[in-house]
Amino acid sequence: MIFVTGGTGTVGSRLMPLLLAKGEQVRLFSRDVDKARTQVGERAGIIQGDLRDPDAVRAALDGSDRIFLLTGSHAATSEPGDQLQLEENVIAAAKDASIRRVVKVSVVGADEQSPLQYARGHRKVEKELEASGLAYTLLRCTAFMQNFFETVADGSIYTSAQDGRVPLVDARDIAAVAAVALTEDGHEGRIYDVTGPEAVTYDEAARTLSEATGERITHVRVPEEGVVAGMTNAGLPEWLARDLAAQYAMFAAGAGGEPSGDVAAVTGRSARSLRAFADEEFVAGAR
Repeated sequence: MIFVTGGTGTVGSRLMPLLLAKGEQVRLFSRDVDKARTQVGERAGIIQGDLRDPDAVRAALDGSDRIFLLTGSHAATSEPGDQLQLEENVIAAAKDASIRRVVKVSVVGADEQSPLQYARGHRKVEKELEASGLAYTLLRCTAFMQNFFETVADGSIYTSAQDGRVPLVDARDIAAVAAVALTEDGHEGRIYDVTGPEAVTYDEAARTLSEATGERITHVRVPEEGVVAGMTNAGLPEWLARDLAAQYAMFAAGAGGEPSGDVAAVTGRSARSLRAFADEEFVAGAR
């Protein structure tokens, strides 16, 4: 049985049907049972609980042998250190259970020396997992294409990325890689850079979304502090808004990264292009 955290989020909601289609037994651990039930119906077991409660995590793991570990929905609304604690709770419980594999979603650039708090946090969790004795697979992902559902406002994308390029990734491809790593052997101890097939600028992204929708979408270049103000006004905690603004600045400086072939290597097909995402999900408004 596969124990899934983050199962109602951007990646998890796309992973669940893939696992169920493979005939896997899945147990979704969620604070919002109603949302989880709406998404998966009766096809998966759902346990209400909070990753902040180690005893609840330990009890919920009973009978599971694999874990999908993702806590982005918590991190977006909490303090920067919370992600480390939440994922440590899962890893500690997994060591006491009969868990034979953990697949963790991380970020490209995860490093304890990173200027980004969330990248430092991810690397700390990675190291905890590496030292745990558990079999693991790390999925280091670039920025999601699905973020455009949130960042396109009034026909504009506001960033401080300038002409920086980044190989944006479709969350469906992250889910596809995770599904393989959870259900097939040979991925233990591997670190995959999960990216899109091409590095694009936000000007190019805006044009692609415009062409797909038939609506004018523009990339508006704003100062880094303007990005922070916009994100905090939208409800993000200041630490995360500053991290994301700093990430845009890194993109502007040429540190957006290069496409990898890891999606194709794991799944047997190429990563989806931004145009495919625009045509298949963005136009439909699927989140």
